[in-house]
Amino acid sequence: MARMLYRLGSTAFRRWPFFIAGWLLFAILLGSVAAAFSKPMSDEFTIPGIPSEQAADLQQELFPEAEDAFDDATVNVVVAAPESHTLAEQPYAAAIAHLIAAIPSLPQMSDDPEANPGLVDPNVAAANAPPAFSPLSEDGRIGILSFSWDVDSPADIKPTTIEAAEELFDEHSGDGFVVEANGAGMQAMSPPGGAAELIGIGIALVVLLLTFGSAIAAGMPIITAIFGVALGMTGITAMTAITDVGSSTPMLATMIGLAVGIDYTLFILARYRNELHHTDDRRHAVGLAVGTAGSAVVFAGLTVLIALSALAIVRIPFLTAMGLAAAATVLIAVLVALTLLPAILGMLKSWTFRGRVRKERVKRDEQGLVLNNGVRWGWLVGRAPIAFVAVIVIGLGALAIPIGQMYLAFPTDSTAPSDTTRRQASDLMTEAFGPGREGPLLVVVDGRDIADDEQRQAAFDDVAAWAGGQDDVANAQLVATNAPVGQDGTPQGVGTGAMIQVTPESGPDDEATLDLLQALRDGQGDIEEETGTTTGVTGLTAITTDVSDRLTGALPLYLTVVVGLAFILLMLVFRSILVPLTATLGFLLSVLATLGATVAVFQEGALGIFEGQPIVSFMPIFLIGMVFGLAMDYQVFLVTRMREAHVHGLSTREAVVDGFRNSARVVVAAATIMIAVFAGFMLEDDAVVKSMGFALAASILFDAFIVRMALIPAVLYLLGERAWWLPKWLDRILPNVDVEGTSLERDSVPVAQETQVEKELAPAGR
Repeated sequence: MARMLYRLGSTAFRRWPFFIAGWLLFAILLGSVAAAFSKPMSDEFTIPGIPSEQAADLQQELFPEAEDAFDDATVNVVVAAPESHTLAEQPYAAAIAHLIAAIPSLPQMSDDPEANPGLVDPNVAAANAPPAFSPLSEDGRIGILSFSWDVDSPADIKPTTIEAAEELFDEHSGDGFVVEANGAGMQAMSPPGGAAELIGIGIALVVLLLTFGSAIAAGMPIITAIFGVALGMTGITAMTAITDVGSSTPMLATMIGLAVGIDYTLFILARYRNELHHTDDRRHAVGLAVGTAGSAVVFAGLTVLIALSALAIVRIPFLTAMGLAAAATVLIAVLVALTLLPAILGMLKSWTFRGRVRKERVKRDEQGLVLNNGVRWGWLVGRAPIAFVAVIVIGLGALAIPIGQMYLAFPTDSTAPSDTTRRQASDLMTEAFGPGREGPLLVVVDGRDIADDEQRQAAFDDVAAWAGGQDDVANAQLVATNAPVGQDGTPQGVGTGAMIQVTPESGPDDEATLDLLQALRDGQGDIEEETGTTTGVTGLTAITTDVSDRLTGALPLYLTVVVGLAFILLMLVFRSILVPLTATLGFLLSVLATLGATVAVFQEGALGIFEGQPIVSFMPIFLIGMVFGLAMDYQVFLVTRMREAHVHGLSTREAVVDGFRNSARVVVAAATIMIAVFAGFMLEDDAVVKSMGFALAASILFDAFIVRMALIPAVLYLLGERAWWLPKWLDRILPNVDVEGTSLERDSVPVAQETQVEKELAPAGR
């Protein structure tokens, strides 16, 4: 592999116009496809085969015009009068009338006045509504009016539309009259390219300036990473033409693409600078950098690709699309680092390390070897490896303890930050109508096997009575049948299907609601046998609960496949069994500590950074994949330099120090950049992106700085030469991929007459 990548890098350097033109042409073609064939993104979190999805399919058979729960773009506008007043009093009744008149002027609203029948004064609507569905509280102080955006799904709602709605509601609030809003129609995903990315890029630029001491060199990883992310985002947009893509996918792909794009380019560029100290032939130096550091980039990228692509095996469509989209962005980052970076180096030539902003003072020992902080750290770990192992294992284990309190769920209005209109509207609805109003269950009843209309109606009533008799049910009521409607609007007959809305006494995130869902499903067989019907339970609460259960059940299989494939890959890289084994065990420590810290800080509200809320259901499986992939990145980058030194004759102890000498500074820079990129996403409004940003930043902190930079070297010190043990029979059958670049020739290279490398790399002002 090293020779192949050497040829690729040196060719890209020499033929730089063709490679740069090729990348630009590819970007134009991909952008054209995205512009011509892309479709809107989706917020659908459904999984074929789960009970709620089967019930939803039955609902579509019986009620073809019924809207999918995830396509609902309804806004619930909650209005409240001051304490001891009612909405029927003035000036509150007039304020409601003005609000109703103003809402149709909002962006993305339908011009049809009949498109929003729920946009009615709750005082009027309550007169004809059953008590369980009344839009007005018993004391008349709090009411609900509703409308829907003129969009196909919530993913089509623009952030500016939500902002306009919030401004309108603020304008009509005052003098004790409160207007808040929630519902699926009050959620919009901001497109990538905001403050989070800019903060991460800004910190990355500072770190790169400190690393290279050159403004031009520092800008190259940023430019190539942004180019790669732009291609990735365009590709994700193009993916919508053939598959559903979740609205949060671009944000997560941007998060991953920026981090690995900067890191992969950084490692190759740093190795290129190192090779220039040994040769003045730039093309040869680029070939060596791509052949050695590029090999590590390939295998590091492969571990991330395995972790992300393997999400497909759990058969969860939205997670599969998310994983494949992020994997495609990582693949682009690898290809950019291997081909576009050498081409840019070929274009810049002697300008690569110009614009120096920092003096570089290199200290050497008596043997002429570089003496830096990496070497000093390696010596420190080597003095007490047992102590390092004990402290790290105990410390990370302690951080993992809160995992026992982890509560997985999908975000709801009731778990939104308390200062948002969604949460305040939810609190008002709970006060007025009880917590179950926001999380109803829907029982779909199929009576097509019952021929007699009276028996069918009786069966529907029996099912409603059965549902209403369960624990934790506030109300169960027949809300619709599929009987044809006459010209006067009244049903003609009984119909063959019915929908029964079950309103729990507890909220959608309450354990009692989940128990009610299970009780309804456990009793389905008996009520079906008793009534001759077929039933199913669906609704948003049921769907999200089933999705959470499927995610949890898929985790063991996913973990087995990812760890197994990556273990084989790492055996190829390190020609060892114990090194991949210790790498995997270190990953388990870091991911458990990450999950524990996320539960403590994000769910339990420790340190006061975030308000407590449930962990999003797909967090553990996605985090495990990401942490494993990124953890193996640093394992490959750091330990391959140790392996390279060992292959060239150094003992394990000396090789560990030499690995730190050559890689520690770059690994620290790369990890710092990745933490900055991920942490920047904690500033986003979306709770899912915020929690993922925190968890990924924490995982890099634990894994890169604690596990890879301290625990793994300490274990290697303790293992000694046994660390590189590989059975002879396995050594014979494993292909030699030569990640260390031992087949590459570094000596006897011609000096390029047009360059003065030593002068360019010298300290500024010398």
